Amino acid sequence: MKKSGNPPVETIRVGIVGAGANTRLRHLPGLKAIPGVEVVSVANRTRESAERIAAEFGIPKVYDHWTELVDADDTDAIVIGAWPVMHCQVTIEAFECNKHVLCEARMAMNAGEAHGMLESARRRPHLVAQLVPAPMTLTADGAIQKLIADGFLGDVLAVEVRALQKNFVDRESPLHWRQDAELSGFNTLSLGIWYEALMRWVGPATRVAAMAKVFVHQRKGADGLVHAVTVPDHVDALALMACGAAAHLRFSAVTGLPPPDEAWLFGSEGTLRFDAAARKLYGGRRGDAALKEIELPAAQGDGWRVEEEFVRAIRREQPVTRTTFEDGVRYVEFTEAVLRSAQSGQSIGLPL
Repeated sequence: MKKSGNPPVETIRVGIVGAGANTRLRHLPGLKAIPGVEVVSVANRTRESAERIAAEFGIPKVYDHWTELVDADDTDAIVIGAWPVMHCQVTIEAFECNKHVLCEARMAMNAGEAHGMLESARRRPHLVAQLVPAPMTLTADGAIQKLIADGFLGDVLAVEVRALQKNFVDRESPLHWRQDAELSGFNTLSLGIWYEALMRWVGPATRVAAMAKVFVHQRKGADGLVHAVTVPDHVDALALMACGAAAHLRFSAVTGLPPPDEAWLFGSEGTLRFDAAARKLYGGRRGDAALKEIELPAAQGDGWRVEEEFVRAIRREQPVTRTTFEDGVRYVEFTEAVLRSAQSGQSIGLPL
């Protein structure tokens, strides 16, 4: 790789496959702010949209197709901001071309794809394989992990997670890619990212049973045609956790005027509540009359350091911790198990 600067800084050349909303909001500004990082190329769904992104962010090279970008020798790392339907094939191709990979959340369409991505990464341990982490708990993860490790909760007995979109049901809105299983796979609402956060705190589940409902069965797509909605609008899941706790997780896109998204951890000696909207943590122990706010350590902004962590991992300054491909496989397996359970009426054991 090229060197520049004084003292020497390894220049990392990045190509963007799929400049979605989070890529434009987070990844591109974040990468461009890091010394020694050059965003050199972009490929989007169309040449026209790629050219708009290139003009907006000063990216010198536009490719007509993602395979041209990944195969070119002008990049060291690939950032994948495309829909989940593309994550597996772009990731594996990037590894085969000896490129580091940062892949957007919703790792893959299904567990089979996720395992394929993980195996490809394991065959190339010199390359960085990182997933964009669940963002809503970044400011509180460290505090929650330390409190649990220090015995604040005692034995973790029960977990409640509630993530409800603040909209009444909209029967006229067009089909979104997240409502189309052909583009998003088994990924449903914010189930995967919340389960990822839950794993950081208390570890994985061993069994899940779920019920799910589609309330609007057909929507008009961007092509003007009517399509079946194949991703549920509402999910309730019950899980048994490896740590011994029981968990209840609820997700919905049809809940007008709901309470804030939150997670509760109930233990034998204490309780923790995380308010995801306010990014505040509350806790109380046996003998307390009510929960009290727990001051969180000062964090830069909202705790988002994804692009910096990716670059530091490439430069071997730190390992990937949020989020590894191993963790991604676990949350993809869980999301698949939830819909398998909802479809079959049976509880599903984990790992798959």
